[in-house]
This record gives sequence, C-alpha cells and structure tokens, in this order.
Amino acid sequence: MYLQSSITILLSLLTISINAEQDQAPSYDEVAFNWSRSLAEVAQMVGQKHFQLPEKLEDCWTEAINAYLMCLDPHSAFLPPKAYKEITQSISGSFGGIGVVIDNTRQAKDKHLTVIDVIPGGPADKQEIRPLDKIIEIDGSPLEGMTTEEATAKLKGKIDTTVEVKLFRDKHPDILTVTITRDIIKEQNSLCFYLPDQKIYYLSLNMFTQNAIKQIEELLNKSHDHPYKGLVLDLRFNTGGLLNAAIDIIGLFLPNHSLVVQTKGRDEKNTRDYYTEREPIVNNRLPIFILINNYTASAAEILAGCLQQHSIQLSQKDDKNQFMVFLVGTRTFGKGSVQEIVPISNNSAVKLTTALYYLPGDISIQGVGIEPDFEINRMTVQNEQIKWLTKSHGYEKSLPNSIKTEKSKQHLEQEKEKDKKKKDEQKQKKWSLRVQESLEMDNQFKSTVTLINIIDFIKKSDSQKNINRETILKELRHIFLSDAPFELQEVKSDEH
Repeated sequence: MYLQSSITILLSLLTISINAEQDQAPSYDEVAFNWSRSLAEVAQMVGQKHFQLPEKLEDCWTEAINAYLMCLDPHSAFLPPKAYKEITQSISGSFGGIGVVIDNTRQAKDKHLTVIDVIPGGPADKQEIRPLDKIIEIDGSPLEGMTTEEATAKLKGKIDTTVEVKLFRDKHPDILTVTITRDIIKEQNSLCFYLPDQKIYYLSLNMFTQNAIKQIEELLNKSHDHPYKGLVLDLRFNTGGLLNAAIDIIGLFLPNHSLVVQTKGRDEKNTRDYYTEREPIVNNRLPIFILINNYTASAAEILAGCLQQHSIQLSQKDDKNQFMVFLVGTRTFGKGSVQEIVPISNNSAVKLTTALYYLPGDISIQGVGIEPDFEINRMTVQNEQIKWLTKSHGYEKSLPNSIKTEKSKQHLEQEKEKDKKKKDEQKQKKWSLRVQESLEMDNQFKSTVTLINIIDFIKKSDSQKNINRETILKELRHIFLSDAPFELQEVKSDEH
C-alpha cells in the first residue's frame, strides 16, 4: 500500500514536470533560429523555382528586415546604405538637402510627411514650401510604407541636383507639385524676439542639433542686453533631435552636474544617468515659461520636463527658491524611448529601441507625455477666405459708394502703403516675419505674456511675500482661467 502510494506520487510529480517543460515558452534564440531557417529555405526556393527573379533583390531583403523591426515598435527601423549615409551626414547640421524640418514622429504606415518648419533662405523656402505642408510623394515614390529615414534620404542628395515633391496644403483644393534644387543647408534652429513694452524675451527652438547649442547660447547671452522680467521658450512643433544637444542646452539653465534624464533598459537593467556638464548663464530668479503641444516630442519633452521637475523639487526643498518653470499649451507627444543606431554588414544599420527615458523623480513620459501647468488650446488662425471676406465686406469702408471723409481716405492710403511694405519685407525676411506675424495672432503666446506680467505684479505688490513655484502656481490658477475644465454653478431665480 505504501509502495503503491509512493509510485503514484512519483508519477504525478513526473507528469507535472513534463507538462511544465511543455508549457514553458521557447526562448528568443530558439524562435529566431527556427524561423531564420525557414527564411533561408524560402530564399533558396525563390532562387530555384520562381519564374521571374526580382531585378532589385536587395530591395526585397531590406523590406523584409524592416518589416521585422517594425513589428517591435514604431521607432525601430532598418537603415539601408543610402539612408544610413544620409542620416550620419545630417547630424552635423550641414548637408545637401532642401531645407525643411520634418516630423520625425511619423510611422511608416503614414501616407505623408509633415513639414514642421522651413529653413530660412533654403531651397524649400525659395519655392514657398510652408510649415504643415504634407509631402505625399518624392520623385514619384509614394510615402506610404516608407520609413522617415528613407524619406529623408530621398530629399537629400548631391548639391545642384533636383527633387520633385507632391504635397497637400491645408485648405488648398489641388495637389501641389514642386521641383526643388538641393543645396548646402546651414540650419537655423532658433529665433529670438524682445518685447520692449512687456520686457519679455521670446526664444524658439525647432530641433536639437549641434548648431542649435551655439545659437541658443549666443541668444541667451544677448538677453542680458535688456532688463527683462521673464523668458518664453517655444518648443511647439519641436520633434526632438540629439540628446547631447538637449543636455547641453539644459546646462544653460541648471547648476552644473544636475540630473537631466535616466535611461532604463529591459527589466530596468543597464541604467544610465545623464548630467549637465557646464555652468548656467540664465537668470534663474526670473520665471521661464515653456510653450508645448502634441508635436513637442523626444528631446524637446526631456528639456521641458526636466526643467519643470527641477523647479518643482527645488521649491519643495527650499520654499524661498525662486527658480520657476511653467509649461503652457497642450500635452506633449509622449515619445520617451531611446533609439541606438547600430552599424551592420552591407554598409547598413539598425535603428533599435533599447531603453526608456525617465525624468528626475523617476517619471516616464513614454506613451503619456507631459501635462502643461496651464492648458491652453491654440486658436485656429483665420484662413485666406475669411481674411478676404473680412477685408472686402466686414467694414463700412468696403461697401459700394460708402462716404469717405478726408480722414478715412488718409487711413485707406496708409493701409495700402502698409500692405505694400509688408509684402516687400516678406520677400527679404520671410522666416522671421512669418514667425512674428504668427505670434501677433498666437493666443498661447499672448496668454503666456499675461502670466509673466501677473507674476511681476505679484512680486512688486508684496515684496515681503514668500515667492516660489508652488505659491505662484496657486495664485496664477486662481486668477487666470485656462482651457482646463472648471466648475460652473447654476443660479436659479426664485420663480423656479
């Protein structure tokens, strides 16, 4: 009886052990080996039996490799020889191309490539390519199924060669076809304005490159030429770039050896911390407002989030610390993943997601983005039809046979002269004028200026008051009504 029970128990344990081995999932290496053998068999079979071999067999293989990498995540991709060569050249900030800043957050399934900005004086600028134009075809090749790296490689090439692009433009009925002659592009990544009446500096940055570091540092040094009460840093439509450029720029704001970001690999292994390595040059007793939107991604999110978190942590440690950073606009894109470019055989490379970024405070932005302190949605700028309708029918002076006094005639002549002058200036200073005109109608920017003025008023009205990020944020939210949901209580009359 005892022996029979023992045998029964041993058989049960053996059965459990066998089932456990059967249930255990095969390792990555086992699956990769088995299916790579199948891939080799398919390649051999095609070579032996297919009635017509492809003329460009390399294209078939690059598509196969890229399809595998795209199964992993949206940002891993295969870089064939031409794309790999072009991307290494573009990092230096000087290359043969058309002079556009493109949306690098797109996926290969997207049927277009969005132009985020146009380099002033570049080939695309001369052909009147505009921000938010959507390129759908490059030299006859549709964008659908093409990686961003491949699309970028097609736009670049030898100097004085041409590239033909087809594009959609918002509120334009037809597809536009534009032929652009490539040239050496010296990127201008930043632009700065001073508002003398408000005593505020505005600084925009469209991408993080090596050139951007020098440009931002020079502009921030020039900000000391005038007394100012706040800085607006515009990172809207900034889709990222080089991490080391973002770290260097953050070093202009934070004390030396401040934590910028941490990367964590699979199972939170292979962590690495990144710190600033220079002395700051920005006056940290003045408020910094950073404009963000859903196109603010990757390195731009790291800059905005890092400065915000340091501001929060410093105010919590020391309630007299006046380093105040506030985010204004809408939630950011949420790209918090790390890509490494690893060279492989055949002069190619793999762009592989290897880790996630974590902001100070162990905060991941991957798939979440960063929420602004003040949610303000961008109001739509008037289109050409509405502008024409307003100008032609929106005023008394536009009516047929309207009575015109000497003053109204003089005003009409001044407006005509102003329009002519604006067109002439636009031909000479296209990019800066475009930004300037855009800011004049930019409700997010105007709201930010108002917030800086409120802080300045609070400081002046009560110099003894303890001013830090938390106290100011509380007062601003009490005074300033943003687009975030707010409570409304209905007041009913006695009759109801």
